[in-house]
Amino acid sequence: MRRTIIDPSQYELTDKVVAIKSVSKTVKGGRNRRFTALVVVGDGNGHVGAGLGKAVEIPEAIRKGKEDATKHLVEIALDENHSITHDFIGNFGSSSVLLKKAPEGTGIIAGGPARVVCELAGIKNIRTKSLGSNNKQNVVLATILGLSQLKAPEEVAKSRGKSVDEIIA
Repeated sequence: MRRTIIDPSQYELTDKVVAIKSVSKTVKGGRNRRFTALVVVGDGNGHVGAGLGKAVEIPEAIRKGKEDATKHLVEIALDENHSITHDFIGNFGSSSVLLKKAPEGTGIIAGGPARVVCELAGIKNIRTKSLGSNNKQNVVLATILGLSQLKAPEEVAKSRGKSVDEIIA
């Protein structure tokens, strides 16, 4: 995974809670209940991250999840009509997410967890399809991994030693 270290303090991040799960552990005195919160943060301008927080109380789990998500921000290559630069399949665990470039006016066509990631990343036109496992955490991570691996036409042209027009044509 290509990761650039991004300083979260320079972006105005918004967060959304994707899932809250109750987890219990059986101990000598009975059951220990905790909560896990899957949180996605983004600035709506090509930066997005996801994190998992675990705590005894829900608000604390959400806070920890948000903190974890800001540490794992990735940058996404967007084109002029706020879509992705090319089609791609993101994989994480047994989840795969198909990300398809879409023309202006399409909107975000995506299921639950992938939709949240696309909205917070600032993508306005995209089509996605969740393949394989529908585990929310894995779908979110597969979407973010796929988006982070996208390359801008300028980047591809530079690596191949060609002009952008030759790459796009």
